[in-house]
Amino acid sequence: MITRRVLMGAVSAVALFSTSALAYADTVKLGVLAPLTGPAAADGQEMVNGAKLAVDELNAAGGIAGHTFEVVVADVGDGNPDKVATAVERLLGDHDMGGVFTNYASSTNFEIEMMAEQDMVYMIAANSQQTHDIIAPNPENFPTVWSLTPSYDGYNTEIVPVIKELSDQGKIKLPNKKVAIISSDNPYSKGIAEGMAKAFGADGWEITQNDLVPFGEVSDWRAFLGKVRKDPPALLINTDYLSANAATFMTQFMENPTDSLVFIQYAPSVPEFLKLTKEKSSGVVYNMLGGLLLSPNNPRAQAVLDKYKAKYNIESGGAGALTYEEVMIYADALTKVGDPTKRKEIGEQIGKTDKQTSIGRITFDPATHLSVQNTDGVPLQFYQIQDGKRVLFYPGKYATGDFVQPAWMK
Repeated sequence: MITRRVLMGAVSAVALFSTSALAYADTVKLGVLAPLTGPAAADGQEMVNGAKLAVDELNAAGGIAGHTFEVVVADVGDGNPDKVATAVERLLGDHDMGGVFTNYASSTNFEIEMMAEQDMVYMIAANSQQTHDIIAPNPENFPTVWSLTPSYDGYNTEIVPVIKELSDQGKIKLPNKKVAIISSDNPYSKGIAEGMAKAFGADGWEITQNDLVPFGEVSDWRAFLGKVRKDPPALLINTDYLSANAATFMTQFMENPTDSLVFIQYAPSVPEFLKLTKEKSSGVVYNMLGGLLLSPNNPRAQAVLDKYKAKYNIESGGAGALTYEEVMIYADALTKVGDPTKRKEIGEQIGKTDKQTSIGRITFDPATHLSVQNTDGVPLQFYQIQDGKRVLFYPGKYATGDFVQPAWMK
């Protein structure tokens, strides 16, 4: 395992020749860290596409302060620390690099410290607990690092009152107060599963299962589902974020469904999930923090999606829109600063952002450098797949339809 000392040493070595030569040509390079190979490659390609969409738009408008932009991509593969470190060092070693953008690179976000060491603008949109833990002790040390994703606390707690509200309104009939949870062994999925288990336990729910599978491709969920069928819970939760894994889970659940509402974290938002599950996913619920806010009350999200589809002739599951927004927030800051070499000043301007985006209104918490989560900021959105379409049913301010009890439930 690569150590922080080795990482910082490598960064310092790069800095010796790069910081002394920060003279940009007319073209400013914008780096994208993306998993172009490995199990999350679908997300990775979207990240790259989103950044290129923004850059093409900026260049077509004449650039900013005499500068145009070029996207440079570095593959982080499966998120292995050595692969991520190599990709980061490649971007940091480029004299013309103005900023680096991603949804996620590593699972721990250790690369934040590498970016801050060189005052590199770094915008990220995942693993906010890890971002919080790195930045919150000394936020002044990270003036160029900002997260579009807010605190994940809502993932842990908000599902409980949402399920209660659906029950109280008579929109779902719960056969019991039992919940079964399964997660994959990575900080994001595991952390959310643990938080949910605590929240449900505190509300008097019985946790019948809280299982963990190794991170990576999972082709068979039947052992876990077999235990579920012996003691059917009212709620079945899977926090594995890989869309192919989630699709397999849902398909195998539907072989013999129990009287349970199925909640899958994040994965159903990826277009691949619907392609793989087809009608078998109708009724499943998922939520998103920092995902596309597709609502008549937020028309920007659909506008970005339309641009993406027009350019690439495919739909974006959200990853592309996030890197698009990151680059545009950087562009807003650069417009105010004027000089792409003044990365600290650009970072400070990013921190002052107040902008409606495709995921909601972005402002940043100066204590954590996370975006602010609430109904008027970046809301936690609950969706249900209904006949191949995603219906946003919570919060009410942005709802596009009502929750419907799944057909497999009695």
